[in-house]
Formats: sequence, structure tokens, C-alpha cells
Amino acid sequence: MTAPTPDTASLTSWVGDAVLAPSVHNAQPWLFRYERASGTLTLRADPARTMPHADPSGRGLHLGCGAALFNLRVAAADEGWEARVAARPDPADPDLLARVSFVPGPDRDTLADLRPAVPRRHTSREPFGDEPVEEALLDGLRGAALAEGARLDFADDWRVRELLSALWDAGHAEELAPEVRAEIARWTAGVDDTATEGIPSYALGPRRYDGRAPVRDFPGAQRERDTAAVYESRPCLAVLGTHRDRPEDWLLAGQAMQRVLLQATLDGLSTSLSSQALEWPELRWLVRDPRSETAYPQIVIRVGYGPEIPATPRRPVDSVLTVE
Repeated sequence: MTAPTPDTASLTSWVGDAVLAPSVHNAQPWLFRYERASGTLTLRADPARTMPHADPSGRGLHLGCGAALFNLRVAAADEGWEARVAARPDPADPDLLARVSFVPGPDRDTLADLRPAVPRRHTSREPFGDEPVEEALLDGLRGAALAEGARLDFADDWRVRELLSALWDAGHAEELAPEVRAEIARWTAGVDDTATEGIPSYALGPRRYDGRAPVRDFPGAQRERDTAAVYESRPCLAVLGTHRDRPEDWLLAGQAMQRVLLQATLDGLSTSLSSQALEWPELRWLVRDPRSETAYPQIVIRVGYGPEIPATPRRPVDSVLTVE
């Protein structure tokens, strides 16, 4: 008997959820191909959306594609399927990031509970309140990272100062790197409301007038609101890390990151991501907490209570999915 495979309509809807994942500067560096005969989905890096200066190793690209994979797993689980991911299945084909097969899943996978958060999760560059996040919610976010094989370490006041210092140094290094600035400007400068990619002006947030939350200045980008705001004085920052630092670990980190973000969304929390210091090898190690059990920091996550914000644009599914 032939094993059941997902129908094309279902698979297309799952990819529709996958592309709602965050990616560096909303470049959306993914391409999917579904082979109906075998029921196999492949995920490839889109070479037109790489950033050889800002992300020379492709680590940031892998994080975004890992987040997309996690959304896909959640959507499939919600419809009774288990998505089995083989990361980096062909060493001779580095653009092939993952091969996914599907089998009928258990009656109710806990991943399915996260699906309502997929369209609601947005990166917020707005000020958060100074109200501390309850420890029970932080524990839940730590558990979400652990469930995907990563670790989430929340920073105390001393570590927050070190993280903010590393982010400041990264911003200064970026100012001295015209190639990096040009790459970032491609995805942030002049992105209008009709775009399907990049960060539009309405999503950049106000300029920081006061406070300690990490807020990135994008070269050449024009904020929709030319206003300044007071950000939180005691930002809640966490570093997500992994035990190893291979490309498949970056994909794992992306899935863990997205699980944390979706759980935070269900918990009523706002989130933003900071990768700036991690983009510079000489600064990346300053992000690592020496007390952590993980050796390799992958992303800094800011968590708190913030306003609702609109979604950023996404490419149509038919431009990223090919069905054979």
C-alpha cells in the first residue's frame, strides 16, 4: 500500500505559514519545492537573497530558514501530520538546507497549539513597558528553547550592560563598513507599503530618545514617524545558544528561536530580535554568557509588553513554492 502524502492544497497552506517567519532584514531567503509523487518538500537558500558582507557565513540565513521550517511543522501538526526534517541532507549541495517528509501524526501534537500565534507574531521595534515579565513566563520560554535542543539564557543587569555594549560596538563597526551598509540599505531604504520584502518605514519604530533597549539604526532608511520615544530602562534580554556551531545547528537554532517567539506571542508578550553584534566574529563572543552551558550564541531576543503592531510584507507563496 502506498503511504499517504499531503495534498497540494494543504502543503501550500503550510508553506503560507512558513513564510510568515522572521528573517534578517525580512529578506525571506527561502525557496520550497514539493514533489507530489514522493510527498517530499525541499527547502533551499535563495541565492538572490544572501548577504555576503553582512552575513558572510550564511548563519543568519539559516536562522530565518529554520524559523520557516518550524512554522511549517506547526501548521502540519495542526492538520494531523508530523513533518520530519532532515537538515543539510547533501554536503555537496550547500544551498539544500532541508528535506522534509510527512507522516500522519498523533491525535494532537502539542506543536499544533502554537498555530494561532503564527500570523500574530511580529517583530516589534516599538518601546516596551518597564513592567517585568513574570518568571513563570520566562521559564516557559526557556522550556520552548530546550524542546528544540537549544538554550535560552536571560540576562541579569550586569549581562544586559555587556550585551548593550557589544551592540553599540557593532553599530560603530557597521558605520565603518560601506559594503555592509549598502547591503542593509537594500532591504530597508525606500521600502514602501506595496513591497513584498524588506522592512517598510512603518515597521522601523521611533528613534530612541532615552532608555536602554537595543534599537538598531538602519542606514538610509526613513522612519514613517520622525519622532523620538523613551524605551524601557530595564530591557528583558535573552541569548539563545547552541552546543555546536555547524550549519545544521543554525537551522536548529532558527527552529528554537521561532518556538520561543510563538510561545511568547501566545503569552501576550512582544518580541524583537538583535543580531547586529553576532554579525561580527570579534564581537560575537562578547554576547556569550560565560556561565551558560551553551558555547555558541545565535541570537539576542528582547521580550516585554508592547503595543500591537502591523505585519511586515511577505512574498506570495507561489513565488517561493514550486510543485512538481
